[in-house]
Amino acid sequence: MLNSIKKYFKRAKEEISKEYSINFEGNKSLDPENKNQVGLWTGVDLDGTLAHYDRSTPHDKIGEPVPKMLTLVKDLINNGIRIKIFTARAQDPEQKPIIREWLKTNGLPELEITNMKDYNMQWLLDDRCIQVERNTGRLIFKD
Repeated sequence: MLNSIKKYFKRAKEEISKEYSINFEGNKSLDPENKNQVGLWTGVDLDGTLAHYDRSTPHDKIGEPVPKMLTLVKDLINNGIRIKIFTARAQDPEQKPIIREWLKTNGLPELEITNMKDYNMQWLLDDRCIQVERNTGRLIFKD
């Protein structure tokens, strides 16, 4: 397993410079008209994913937006995908107004803010995740 994690980090370094986009055409999991999608949502982590993060940054500050992620989130919203900001900050009620102001400043609507998964979470975009194949424990590495 340790070798798999090392391999993951090697691939992650290679991925940093790649450009990504989502093809909404014909993708039922991203189709807001898809009846099976009612209630589904995508979680987007804040610190280190949607906003730059440095451990020395005070907790009452949120970093500058990560341009690629900001564009992706706006594209998802514009295509009818329900987005929630999925952040540990949500456990502190004093953080929510700070997050809402950051969203507004960066051209995003007042999105839901949570730190809890539920059965309707479809995806999670996060800088700390390693995907695991359901029911197997096998780490998934995308080429």
